[in-house]
Amino acid sequence: MATQDFKRKLTAILSADAEGYSRLMAEDEEATVRTITAYRELISTVVQKHRGRVVDSPGDNILAEFASAVDAVRGAVEIQEELKARNSELPQDRRMAFRIGVNLGDVIHEDERIYGDGVNIAARVEGLADGGGICISGTVYEHIKNKLALGYQYLGEHSVKNIPEPVRVYRVLMEPEAIGKVIGEKRPEPVQRMSALAVVIVLLLLAGGLAIWKYYTGTVSPPMEVASVEKMAFPLPKKPSLAVLPFDNLSGDPKQDYFSDGITESIITALSNVSNLFVIARNSTFTYKGKPVKVQQVAEELGVRYVLEGSVQRSGDRVRITAQLIDALKGHHLWAENYDRRFGDIFALQDDITENVTMALQVKLTEGEQARIKRGHTENPEAYEYWLRGRERSLSFTKEDNAQRRKLYEKAAELDPNNSFLWKDIGWTYYRDARFGWTDTPAQSLALAEELAQKTLAVDDYSAQAYALLSSVYMVKRQHDKAVAYGEKALALAPNLADMKAAVAVPFMYSGRPEEAIEMVKNAMRLNPYYPAWYLAVLGHAYRLTGQYEEAITSLESWRARANPRSALPHLFLAFTYEEAGRGEEAQAAVAEVLKRKPKASIKGYAKSKLFPYKDPADIERVLDSLRKAGLPE
Repeated sequence: MATQDFKRKLTAILSADAEGYSRLMAEDEEATVRTITAYRELISTVVQKHRGRVVDSPGDNILAEFASAVDAVRGAVEIQEELKARNSELPQDRRMAFRIGVNLGDVIHEDERIYGDGVNIAARVEGLADGGGICISGTVYEHIKNKLALGYQYLGEHSVKNIPEPVRVYRVLMEPEAIGKVIGEKRPEPVQRMSALAVVIVLLLLAGGLAIWKYYTGTVSPPMEVASVEKMAFPLPKKPSLAVLPFDNLSGDPKQDYFSDGITESIITALSNVSNLFVIARNSTFTYKGKPVKVQQVAEELGVRYVLEGSVQRSGDRVRITAQLIDALKGHHLWAENYDRRFGDIFALQDDITENVTMALQVKLTEGEQARIKRGHTENPEAYEYWLRGRERSLSFTKEDNAQRRKLYEKAAELDPNNSFLWKDIGWTYYRDARFGWTDTPAQSLALAEELAQKTLAVDDYSAQAYALLSSVYMVKRQHDKAVAYGEKALALAPNLADMKAAVAVPFMYSGRPEEAIEMVKNAMRLNPYYPAWYLAVLGHAYRLTGQYEEAITSLESWRARANPRSALPHLFLAFTYEEAGRGEEAQAAVAEVLKRKPKASIKGYAKSKLFPYKDPADIERVLDSLRKAGLPE
């Protein structure tokens, strides 16, 4: 069998991320984006100064490599000194402190990216650092201990997922009075080693016996830090609350991420169908992807009690999955399992994980919920591959990605033609074409969306997303009573699906029920604390319809800050909202931005579009009149 030759080398890896980044974004997105952009540029400049190279910088993470461990640590110290100076100029609650970890290890080079255990250990070491601090692995310490004017504090050995040996970790002490000191490191002298070893063996035997006794008497001490209800960012729900972290891809091939991500999303979707659970949405839990986070941190930041985590390794026709459910308030495992199955058994495996989680949480399922859990996917392995690739495309909201998504879903449907699960997904692509003007035949696309939703429900009347699709279709067709009725069915079937709840808020809003739409979006935001930008569009528009213009403008401006800069829609919605709020100059500026992006935009065009399907014709006239006053051409 042919194997691919990877380029390997020993390198010093620096991993950094911003402490409290999610809180900063939630409080002030625009200010946080400005700060992270400036700090990222500063870090990149310092890395280059010390002969390093920034490899990747997703979100608030930065990964860099250096040829020398000395250069890497020197660079890390200078980064923290520069950031400390920058932060001193900011208010206390807007300061952005970075944690830095440095490791020396073997990595795989693929194009400009690096992978491997060396990178994983750097990320784990970084997770042990405080904000504004630096931690290094034992391998780095051995290379630099006598070469830099620094001090060090030994933090002990730490286990790293999928690394067989524990990693020694040191905190770098940058204060002048710490230079040359090594705190906490105690190693036995050679003459003492045999006796020390004997003591260790005896202690281990005693500890083992004590652990067994505690296990059987139910007095096991929590093996991890526990979460605090008082520190949670959101009130803890009355129902059992759960976050499913993205399962780690252990295949060694980053191109297989779509597979592990798809399994995670399938589990989240299945659990979201359970009415007696509170399940955080994919968009929020995936912000932790690739980060060395603690269960305690996840629970406190998302406001949940339980966390499900795991890993996926795919090799040929075999799939190995580990999963463990953790009670963050008590700091112990409720359930854990290892699976080694054929790829064709992946669907039964996902169902098994879902059922075990509900049983561990002592949640009773209704007959309908049991059915919905098991009907959430295609059971043809090849079709499943195409569906997963289509879901990957759904994270990008463009005409081109929508078309590509439909091709992948249609290929899956060709391979599994009797599976109703796929039909409504194809239907959603036709709906988006019609709604957002991505087709020359919107009526035909809308009819296809309706047909595919009805076709799904004829086979599976538990499909919440098919009802949500019908709700959206009838909204555009201005059959608002039907739109609301189907929306209510969707919400009853899947109360935890945040994206669906926010989507169903749109028909309610255009049907003259904006107050209810506001509550739906707020509920969706609680289920999805790191929600996508389009939630803000719905919330802002609903606020406008209730006359709450300040709240509307705040939401719409936040949408504009996060949306695709090429999109005209945020500027369009702000234009008529500014005008109605008496802010004419800002309305005119917003219209100018619309025309930059859509030079042919006109009153007539928007009057004919399906963008504003209000139940009351007077509402669309109000929008058009406001746009006219703001300077949009006829």
